[in-house]
Amino acid sequence: MTDLPKLALSIRQPWAWAIINAGKDIENRSRPTKQRGLICIHAAKALPPVKYLLDCYEVTRITGRDNMPPKLADDFHRGGIIGTAEIVDCVETSESPWFFGRFGFVLRNVQPVDFIPVKGALGFFDWRNNLVVK
Repeated sequence: MTDLPKLALSIRQPWAWAIINAGKDIENRSRPTKQRGLICIHAAKALPPVKYLLDCYEVTRITGRDNMPPKLADDFHRGGIIGTAEIVDCVETSESPWFFGRFGFVLRNVQPVDFIPVKGALGFFDWRNNLVVK
C-alpha cells in the first residue's frame, strides 16, 4: 500500500471498471487538469445510472474487448481504490471511442490493485486520509 501514488481520482462505475479492465484510455471531465503522473483510481460508492452501464457495454463492444462489464450495478467494486493509471495529457479532442467530454484526461500504464476501501472525495485527493476502518 505504501508504494501506491498519494493522489486518487474518484470515478463512477462502470467507468472506473472500464479503465482497469477494458482499455478506457480517457477519463472525461468538465474541467481541464494540469495534473500529470501516476494516480490511484478510486471507484465511487454511488450506484451507476443504467444509462452509464449501457454506454459502457456499447463502447466495450465497439472496441472489441473480450472483457465485458458486470451485468448488475451491485457487482462492481465501489467505495475504494481499484488500480493505478498515469495521466499523460489533458485534451479537448480525441479519436478514442471513450472520449465523450469537454476535456479528457489521457491515461496510460494502467494497473489493477487489490481493493482498498476508501471514502471518495471530489477532485484529486490524498486517499490515505480517507481509509475506511472496519
